[in-house]
Amino acid sequence: MEVIAVIRKVEEKDIPLCVKVIQESFHTVADELGLTAQNAPGFTAFAVTKEKLEQQFHSERCSMYAFEDNGKIIGYYALLLQDHHECELNHLCVLPAFRHRGIGEKLLISAFDAAKGLQCVKMNIGIVEENEVLKKWYQKL
Repeated sequence: MEVIAVIRKVEEKDIPLCVKVIQESFHTVADELGLTAQNAPGFTAFAVTKEKLEQQFHSERCSMYAFEDNGKIIGYYALLLQDHHECELNHLCVLPAFRHRGIGEKLLISAFDAAKGLQCVKMNIGIVEENEVLKKWYQKL
């Protein structure tokens, strides 16, 4: 079977699937770091909801992208435009079953390209400080 992978802009109908991808992807980090909805309610795995993503979707300052593999959304990221030609990378993630295949790197490169297209000269990226593996991954790229 031929793999057909594409990174595309999210459509409104995709939002429920994107929420599931974000929650499932970030839940592995929460488990590794002992984060729960009780001790870290603002952490992405627990804080992202359909309503929040819909609100962001309708914002002129937010662009959302999905990594689709054979018609299934397995990765996601969003760019939030900020002042001074800066943007913030949000929720870059890949479902656990599809990790270690270079998809995250493709998403990050896509984010850099999309940010340039939005006239951004600086991208802000926030991560959990204790996640050394992720920090090294971003630094490498």
